[in-house]
Amino acid sequence: GIRAVIPQPSDQVGHRLRRGRLGGRPPGFDNEAYKQRNSVERCINRLKQWRGLATRTDKLAIAYQAALHLAGILIWTRR
Repeated sequence: GIRAVIPQPSDQVGHRLRRGRLGGRPPGFDNEAYKQRNSVERCINRLKQWRGLATRTDKLAIAYQAALHLAGILIWTRR
């Protein structure tokens, strides 16, 4: 049930217009939702730079969560 928030490529816009009525309805694009999605993806990519978080070698969930919190704090303080 998650809606796509990726903008439509410019070449697809031309194809859609050329097909006229058969081209269908253009997908909805929410600029604010796209900005939020981009922020979340960048955060996840920064967290994945931590080897222990990327490989998930911790045996206990609490240890993984602690590493996640530590990485988040260090990323936040470096900005």
